[in-house]
Amino acid sequence: MRHTYFLLTALATLLFVGCCNNERPSALLENNYMILASESVANDEEWSVVVDKLMEKHNASLATFAIAPREVLEDIRIINPRYVAIVDKPENINRDYVIDIHLMCREVDNDIYGDFLWGIITGYDAAAAERMVDNSTEPLVIKDAVATIMELNSAKWFDNYAWVDDHTRGLWGYKNGRDSEIVTGMVEKEEVLDKFQELYEAYDPDLIVTAAHATQKNLEMPYSLGHIKPREGSLYTQNIFTGEERDIKESGKRRVYTAVGNCLIGDMNNTRESMAAAWLNGSNAATMIGYVVTTWHGRSGWGALKYWVTNPFRYTLAEAVYLNQQDFLHQQHQWYPELINERYSLTDKFMDELTTAAGRLSEVLGRDIDMENAADWDMMGFWHDRDVLAYYGDPMWQVMLQGVESEKDYMVESRLEGNSYIITITTDDDFSLERMRGDKFKQEHVLDLPFSYFFTERLVNPRLAEGQEWDAAIDENFILIYNADFKPSSTYEIVINVG
Repeated sequence: MRHTYFLLTALATLLFVGCCNNERPSALLENNYMILASESVANDEEWSVVVDKLMEKHNASLATFAIAPREVLEDIRIINPRYVAIVDKPENINRDYVIDIHLMCREVDNDIYGDFLWGIITGYDAAAAERMVDNSTEPLVIKDAVATIMELNSAKWFDNYAWVDDHTRGLWGYKNGRDSEIVTGMVEKEEVLDKFQELYEAYDPDLIVTAAHATQKNLEMPYSLGHIKPREGSLYTQNIFTGEERDIKESGKRRVYTAVGNCLIGDMNNTRESMAAAWLNGSNAATMIGYVVTTWHGRSGWGALKYWVTNPFRYTLAEAVYLNQQDFLHQQHQWYPELINERYSLTDKFMDELTTAAGRLSEVLGRDIDMENAADWDMMGFWHDRDVLAYYGDPMWQVMLQGVESEKDYMVESRLEGNSYIITITTDDDFSLERMRGDKFKQEHVLDLPFSYFFTERLVNPRLAEGQEWDAAIDENFILIYNADFKPSSTYEIVINVG
């Protein structure tokens, strides 16, 4: 009954807006939010509270499914939401579940792009899932962070930052204060795990960023110098040299966890006794991104991070993940349109997986794939990485990095004039095109980024106006410009016809 009621209510609202809003029905689609809940959630008294709270929070419509979100694809097409939250128990979530959400996201209409931003709301138990909803109600600006990577070591986005390094064994460092200098030190290999735990507990970070070996059951320190593991919904460390186990002390602070380069850590694996569930529960991560497969190319995780750090005050994490995905799809469609919705063949044996993928790609391209060729490696890697990053959390949560004042070197504004949507880009005297393209951040995984803009509202049938010579990927939610060779002290306009 609840399923039908809220679908009808949402449909009536859309019809009312289309008939009665004379100011902009032909040009803009109203922001709207849809919840997909499994029947095991809807029929559980404790878990249904999570759905009710999320519905009230976003004035959302609801559809329920028995096993897979795909079952309500027709309902999604009716509502046509911009944001979709999938509420489910960890026992129902696995690798293929996440992959199929990616595929389903592109099937609402007939183009190649993702039609909504999505996130999975789940947790070790109903209380953890409810806390995720509560923690993502108020906006969050990331100020303090801890990491196991070296790529963020400028620390320019953070007030306080600390890390253990994945390029020099035993190297660690920290910054205390927004304008403070970076201080580094060295520890013996036996001390790396303890150092990370010490930094995590001392800095109590808003953001954790990791990239090292991992599975659904553990996260290793760089150079495999110790483990973080889940136990009954919380995390503990295991020292491989002494065998000592220590619970990680948590403050209860809401956090964001971006496992941008770890294998498998985003896979719930049909159990709440997983790393993902422990991060969401014991470590109070209101949002987490992570791979559900063994990763080797890295474009999905590192690309999402690159979009976020390159545009720290422009995009939420969900928007950065989404834009990276559309960039993926556009480039892939240019390479091999036949594979845009074909699933990559995943196996338990890496070389068998590569051989199968190379064979299929060779068949599509009409030539042999050269594993030693960087362009062919990217073609393979894009296909592998495209649909395998999980997003846990409310996709509408306003969680952003702090801006860097010296890098606010261009401004983007948009306005609607009749059936034209006009985007104006104004560059400063010290504008850097290289910085806008990503400053070579993680260039071995992610090449230069296009100019990107996430529309403040969804547009109806957007297309470049006649005479516009931009090389663009454009859909209802965004535009990417691949020939945006902007110059300092200049103004540019992108004119889009809508409606």
